[in-house]
Amino acid sequence: MRVATDVGGTFTDVVCLRGNVITVAKTDTTPPNFEQGVLDAIARVGADPKDFDFFAHGTTVVINALLSRRGCKTALITTRGFRDVLEIARGNRPDLFNFLFEKPKPYVPRYLRYELTERKDPYGATLTPVDFSAVSAIVDDMKQNEVEAVAICLLHSYVNPEHERAVTAEIRKLWPDLSILASHEINREWREYERTSTTVLSAYVHPVAKRYLERLGDRLEQIGSASKPYIMQSNGGVSTVAAAIDNPITMVESGPASGVLGAIVLGKHLEEPNLIALDVGGTTAKCALIENYAAKVTTQYRIECTRTNPGYPINTPVIELVEIGNGGGSIAWIDDGGKLHVGPVSAGAMPGPVSYGRGGSAPTTTDAHLLTGRIGAGLFMGGAVAPDLEATYAAFNKLGEQLGETAEATARGVIRIANGNMENALKLISVNKGYDPRDFTLVAFGGGGAMHAVDLAEALGISKVIIPAGASVFSAWGMLMTDLRRDSIRTHVLTFSPEYLAAIAGIYEEMADDVRAYYAADAIDGSSVTIRKFGDFRYVGQEHTVKIELPRDIGSVHGFAEAVERFHAAHEHEYSFRHSNTGVEIVNFHIAGIVEVPKPEMAKKPSTGRALAETVAGHRKVDYFLEKPISTSVYDLDRMEPGMSMTGPAIVENATTTIVVSPGKQVRMDDYGNIIITLHSE
Repeated sequence: MRVATDVGGTFTDVVCLRGNVITVAKTDTTPPNFEQGVLDAIARVGADPKDFDFFAHGTTVVINALLSRRGCKTALITTRGFRDVLEIARGNRPDLFNFLFEKPKPYVPRYLRYELTERKDPYGATLTPVDFSAVSAIVDDMKQNEVEAVAICLLHSYVNPEHERAVTAEIRKLWPDLSILASHEINREWREYERTSTTVLSAYVHPVAKRYLERLGDRLEQIGSASKPYIMQSNGGVSTVAAAIDNPITMVESGPASGVLGAIVLGKHLEEPNLIALDVGGTTAKCALIENYAAKVTTQYRIECTRTNPGYPINTPVIELVEIGNGGGSIAWIDDGGKLHVGPVSAGAMPGPVSYGRGGSAPTTTDAHLLTGRIGAGLFMGGAVAPDLEATYAAFNKLGEQLGETAEATARGVIRIANGNMENALKLISVNKGYDPRDFTLVAFGGGGAMHAVDLAEALGISKVIIPAGASVFSAWGMLMTDLRRDSIRTHVLTFSPEYLAAIAGIYEEMADDVRAYYAADAIDGSSVTIRKFGDFRYVGQEHTVKIELPRDIGSVHGFAEAVERFHAAHEHEYSFRHSNTGVEIVNFHIAGIVEVPKPEMAKKPSTGRALAETVAGHRKVDYFLEKPISTSVYDLDRMEPGMSMTGPAIVENATTTIVVSPGKQVRMDDYGNIIITLHSE
């Protein structure tokens, strides 16, 4: 038995695989005791933890703590003279002409930022030894201020962490129970602001993540779980609980990453190498681009980054994705200028959308889908609850009065604005990166993905949409398809030329040994570790880099030539030019150590020869943004069988997924129960 759970902002999803039989369920997320929602979900599918052979878990506890500022009281210890790195940040502000612009407030206030006399040079040599006489006073002051965690980030410790290790050991002697994270354990890339920010944010959530993961492990043990949980990371792999606790910032985007991995596995089964993955949940929409069965991994990630806000950098490996505050629970509102907006604030699970009947009063995207007929009342919330249609209509009527529109027109506008926001996000990971979305297939999942997918594909000129079987819990399913992964990244600037090949190969081998040693500590044989080598490259004279994967034989002349060509091609693809006669530098060495985990085969859906007419569950009027709503056949997704096909308009739905198919689009179910929608663009 293989089980995976995914804690989202609104719902907690579970996938249970017994042999080839899949059982799925959704329950409400239960903040602040998120583990209770996990246990509720496991109980919902009737899984006995004693039978677990593999248990994977993705959680939003880290990102939620960061975004809601519900982490712990954190201090920073840094090199004398660098106390204000977090405050200074970067000068390249995004909102260029806003003279009232204010930089984001640091997570650590100035009175909790301490300085130590010590100094390393950029090559790791000691210029000034550590003055340990100040450490005791710093610890006393932290105790007086009730600090719960401390981040240690000393200058140039990414090259030589000797001073950081010594300071960490000294503080542990004076305060053994304090949560301490040193930058060399979190991020060994250069750039002081980004490295300090990453370490501080990891320290800020460390006690929260530790408590949560330990509580989850204890509760699972209490109910007899036979398997220790594996924790989904943002890099597309899973790790042990101990590794996740040691560096919790690696979980910052754990849920979305698993959905992308699931899309890659699905693409391999369906021979679709180039995909755009779209995950629409209750709180957010996430999207990522997959090229040749692979998603890009970046270490240049930011939270709270918007058109006007630079956000906070996190230098940890994250599958390159864009996330926006538009989901089923996103609230519609009108600004002071009379303009209608959707999100980023969400109604969450409690009170939830107005139609939930739990006291919510602000109309949401889900409410708009209900009012326009896209969601049916019969299977609302899995058929467990009848929607409050009267309150929903009243909420949109009140909003519409401010716009001079009817309730129906306002609901239509909410969906179109939500679609517009998602379309812009999809362009950020495709058009803005030099990719034509028409060359890709859209895979849409999450509770709301199937309701928006066809509209978005049509807007972007995409000709095919895939709605996976079990789309509403697809991210949890993706966790069952992931491997153990450990990343190691170090800054070491070298000219990328044949004379340095031996040195470059030696650095990679040293890093690979470190990764194997990490696995050995968890009793995993080093021979089972597959090493993938990446590098961040740039032309001599440039400031920033492009990441590429390197050939295995990087120490050979052939491997060197291939790596250089890969960099030129990647740079040209992203920036539309190459400098073939300019020198190339490698800046960051990046190793990914992967241990393959046995994965279940995708089971074909059985067929009984049922006729399509037998799957028709009824009819209702649906608004497709044409002249008027159209009477539409509603098909029971659970009763559909492989080979069945129809032409839109159509609604295909079950208790957790609603697929909206506009007129003229071709729909069929493949052998695995996936819904394939073909668009005929003019």
